[in-house]
This record gives sequence, C-alpha cells and structure tokens, in this order.
Amino acid sequence: MNTEAQALGRSIAAQDERDPDEIDLLQYWNVLRANLWLVAGVAGTVVALAIVMTLLATPVFRASSLLQIERESLQVVNVEGVMPTEQGYYGDDFYQTQYELLASNSLALRVVQDLNLTQDPYFKPMLEGVGEKAPAAARQQEMQRTLADMLLGEVSIEPVRNSRLVRINVDSPDPKVAARVADAWSKAYIASNLERRFEASSYARKYLEERLAQLKGKLEDSEKALVSFATQEQIVSVGDGKPSLSAQNLSELNASLARAQDERIRAEAEWTQASQGEGAGLPQVTTNSLIQRLREERSKVQAEYQEKLRTFKPDYPDMQRLSGQIAEIDRQIAGEVANIRASIKARYDAAVAQEGLLDARIGGLKGDVLDLQSRSIQYNILQREAETNRQLYDGLLQRYKEIGVAGGVGANNIFVVDRAEVPADPYKPSLFRNLALGLLVGGMLGVLAAFARHYLDRTIHSPKALESLIQRPVLGMIPRLGGGMTPAQASVDLRSPFAEAYRSVRTALQFATAHGLPYSLLVSSAGPGEGKTTTAMELARNIAQLGKRVVVVDADLRNPSVHKLLGVSNSVGLSNVLAGASGVEGAVQATKDPNLSVITSGPLPPNPPELLAGDGLAALLESLRQHFDMVVLDGPPVLGLADAPLLGHRAEATLLVATAEQTRTDALQGAMQRLMAARARVLGSVLTRFDMSKGDNYGYGGYSYYSYGGDKP
Repeated sequence: MNTEAQALGRSIAAQDERDPDEIDLLQYWNVLRANLWLVAGVAGTVVALAIVMTLLATPVFRASSLLQIERESLQVVNVEGVMPTEQGYYGDDFYQTQYELLASNSLALRVVQDLNLTQDPYFKPMLEGVGEKAPAAARQQEMQRTLADMLLGEVSIEPVRNSRLVRINVDSPDPKVAARVADAWSKAYIASNLERRFEASSYARKYLEERLAQLKGKLEDSEKALVSFATQEQIVSVGDGKPSLSAQNLSELNASLARAQDERIRAEAEWTQASQGEGAGLPQVTTNSLIQRLREERSKVQAEYQEKLRTFKPDYPDMQRLSGQIAEIDRQIAGEVANIRASIKARYDAAVAQEGLLDARIGGLKGDVLDLQSRSIQYNILQREAETNRQLYDGLLQRYKEIGVAGGVGANNIFVVDRAEVPADPYKPSLFRNLALGLLVGGMLGVLAAFARHYLDRTIHSPKALESLIQRPVLGMIPRLGGGMTPAQASVDLRSPFAEAYRSVRTALQFATAHGLPYSLLVSSAGPGEGKTTTAMELARNIAQLGKRVVVVDADLRNPSVHKLLGVSNSVGLSNVLAGASGVEGAVQATKDPNLSVITSGPLPPNPPELLAGDGLAALLESLRQHFDMVVLDGPPVLGLADAPLLGHRAEATLLVATAEQTRTDALQGAMQRLMAARARVLGSVLTRFDMSKGDNYGYGGYSYYSYGGDKP
C-alpha cells in the first residue's frame, strides 16, 4: 500500500476516535439490549425469592419509646455535681456514650430483672434446657443472661438527627411484649443514670469526710509547731507576708544610703571642678549677683581708665586712682570666689561624712538581719506547711458542703417524650418494600451479570470493537444467513443484504489506493472457519462484474477449498507453479463467471513455507499482473502458520476477515502483530456473520446499513 492509501486508512480510523475517558452511554445500552433476557431473568429470580421469603416470614411488630437526653441536668442550685458535663459544641462523644449505654448488656439484664421475664409465659418456652443441671441461683442467672442477649438482638437505638432525641425500638412477634419492653427499657435507663450520679455523690462525700479528718489533724499539728518555734527563737513578724522590723529598717537605710551616695557624688564632682583653676567658670560664680555687679563696675572703671590713657600717662594721679579701683574690685571678686569654693568644699565634706555614717549603720543591721534569716529558715518551712494544710482543708471543706447541697437534689437529664404504644400493624416483613428492594437488587445484579458476561466474553461483537482493536477501518459487515441459506444462494439475489454487503466492500477497495483497486489482495483471517474463502470469492465476483479481469489464487496450501466451491480440477495449481513444474498459463482455469479466473492450490506440498518464501511467488504475482487487473489471494489463517505472513509481505494489500461472536480479540491481535511484523499492508477488515438485528449495527450512527433497497422487489 502506498503513502496515499496509508493516509486514507488513518483518516478513516480517526473518524471514530474518542477520548478513552469518555462515557459511551450508547455502548452500555447496546450491552443491556444484547443481554436483556439475562437481566430480566436475574431480576425475576430475585423478585420471586423476595416474594417467597416475605410470605414465609413471621410478622414482627415494632414499639418505640422516645427519649430526650440533655447534656446537663436541671441546675436547681448553682453548684457543680460530681459527674462531668459537656459544654458548648465540644464533647460530641457524650451522645455516643449514651447510645452505647442504651445498648449495653447491663441495661438489658436490668430490664429482664425489672420485668421478671424469666417467669413470663412468652419467654418461658425460649428458656427450655438453659442451665438445667446448674443450681437454682446459677440457673436463674444463666436464664437472665440468655434473655438479655435475646433482647439486645431485638432492640435498636435510633438517634434522631440534628436533635437531642433518641428512639428505643423493640421488635417482637408479640406487639404487647414489644411495647412493654420498650417502656421498661426507658425507665431502666433513667433509673441507672440517676443511680450512677447518686453513687458518685455518695462516694465523693465519703471520700471527702476521710480526707477532711486527716487534713484537720495535720493542720493543727503544723500550726502548733509554727507557734512553738517562733516562741523559742523570738521571731516577731509585723504581719502576714511582711518582713521583720530589722529587715524594714535595713531596707529604709539602704534607700537613705543610696540617696547619700548620690549627694556625695554630685558634691565631689562640684568640688573637683572648683579645685581646678581660678574658679571663674564655676556655675555658682557665674550666677552670683554680687560678682556680676563687681564685674560690671570693673568694666566701667576699666573703660574709663583706657579712655584717659590716651591723654594721661599711667603715673598720673587720676590714672593711679582708677588703677587702684580696678585692683580693689579684683580683690573683692577673688574673695567672693574663694568663699564659693569654701562652701562647695564644706558641702562635699558633709556628704562624705553622712555616707560614712549610713554605711556603718547598715553594716550593723546586716548582721542582725542575717542572724534573723538563719533562724527563720525553719520558721518559714513550718509557716508554708501550715498555710498549705489550711488551703487544702478549706478547699475540701467547701467542696464537701457543695456536694452535700447538690446531692440532695434529683439531677436527671433524661426525659421520656413519648411512651411506647402497642403497634397495630406489623413492622416487617413489608411486601411492597421487599418487592421494591428485590426489584432494585435484582436489576442491579442483572445489569452486573450482563456487563460481566460482556466484558468476560473475548469475542468480537461489533464493527466498532473490531476497528478499535486492529486500528484499521472496517470495510464491510457481512450479514448472517438464516434459514439454511448458503453463500452461493444468497449471492444470486443481487439485492440481498449479503450481496449488497460485498458490493460495499468492493466500493471501499476501489478507494483503498491511489490507483484504485490494489493489484494483489490477500484475504486471510486469524483462525480457520471465519469466511475468508467466501469473502475472497465474492469480492472477486463483484470486481469481475465491473469488467475487471480478476484471478483468484487458492494460496492455502494446507486446506484448500476454492476448487470445491467452483467445481474445478485441482491437479495443477499454485504449488506446481511455485515448484517450477508448471507455467502460469497452465495453472489458470476459467470459471462460469465472466472475467473471473482461478488458480487452485494444486497438490499439497510437504513444506508450504519453503515454496512461499522463494522468488516464485513474487514472479507469479508479477506475471499475473501482466494479464489480470487484480489478483485475489485466498490465504491460510495467520496464527500458527508461517504462510499468511509470507503472502502478506508479497501482496500489495491484505484484508483481514473476522467472524462476529466467534473471533477472539487476543487471536485477532496476535494475527495483526504477525502481519505487521511481516510488513504486510493491512487495508482493513471485514466482519462476517454479523447479526443485523442488534442495535448500533455499524457503530457509525445513522440508519441501518441495508435499510434502503434491501428487500426483494
């Protein structure tokens, strides 16, 4: 096949390509249609079983009691009880715990005891033989446990969604027994809840009484030891949590010492500044009003002296007077600066003395405080022990009083909303419900069986499956013949679906290559008995009807059948030509159909692959091409033999024949792989013996393949 033919094949195959993840509802519908009786049979069987079981089942009555369960009980007093409570939206395990308690074995045993069911006429027959050899007390217990287990199997706890309600359902063949047990179950649950709370409070009070007595004695002993030690060591405390007198004095003196040290440091800094230089730049000097006034006066005298110095000499009397005034002012300023320095020095000395006194006093107090601390170590230990015992005693005493108050109030958080009533109608079995359930389950099982049968079946059922399997277009679908009709009889009627199908394949072959019909065409199949010989002959006849010269070569050198169909001699044929014992002209035989000739297989050779592998086959095909427009090779099956791959390699095109409901997918895949390995150019396939009554006949949509002009005139 040339490049154009390959492109044509790919384009035809691509027309029906789909996403592998796409759901093909039509395919599923066709599977159900094909297995309709299987689905109906399974569904009918299940429905029949449901009806029989419903009619044979014993009627069961259901009585229900409705309870309301609150997270917390009614708070008569604002005192917490002993039992833990859930707060807010947390603690969702609270209700799950209640449901488990409702379905507990202990509650069932309590109901049996409360109702004395071991003596009930309804339950007595069920206890025959239970604990016969045991003592009376043990036998009674054994019977109660047996009835408790039976009740647990008949009781179901049903929480009402999005609410605090829960139903207690009791199923029994006796409606009165069901109602009586449902009511008793609710009462027993409420009573057991109250008992648990009361027992918890009683245990807590008893425990706290014992602990209070112990703590009271310990508190008295610790306080006595504390007072005795304080008296012995003469430790006086000014108050709870406050330091001793010596410690308070030491703290105050430490604060005074810190202030004295700060004052001394400032005075020392001032004196250090005042002792350096003349002291004219001291802050006390610059801010002194007397010094400022003397300096202003000196500036005036100095200015006057300089003014007169321009006229008089320094020894002039006025000049000497002014000079004396300046010296006197300088002497006064120096004296005032000296006074300021002396005051700074005095303040510094006083600060040093005060710091020394405070430091000496603190040194004395430190010794007193350290001595007191060394004696107070044991005192503090005894004091902490007494305080701890007092806190424990007060806390337990307070809790003891609270439990005493809360224990006297009935703390119930469970209420009966609806009491159980004797049911009038049985709860199960329900014929309508069982029929609906049986129909649903039966339908599902039937559909499951249909799809299991479909997917476990490895044969080809539809052209679409064939095309997707070999990735080549399906050139035609040959209908199944019925009523004992043979292919020869069906081909006589040119308007029959059988003849129309092969004409359709002929039309597809006319567009298979760039030059039209292939010069040589191998017709083969995966296995024997799939209609390849019939297909080869019908295609040859239909092509010959177009005026083409066609020769059919029976290339099945193991099980030939063309000579039988045509009624011709098989003495000389393909084996003779390939072995060189005869020429091509001597092997060709004419048939009753115009333009149609045939070369039979000839005598069967001992090793057909040796003949087909030589150059004789290629020479034969080339010679036939000179005299005929098309050569149709009726080849052997592909699987298990080497003949078909050799023929496919030499032929210009190969047509693969598959039989509906017979050819296996694995066999077809294996055949396709062998042909591709031999470089055979597979044009497509033909699906034979196909049931045209099935839905989606061709897999390409539209109307039926032979719905137009398919009937006889």
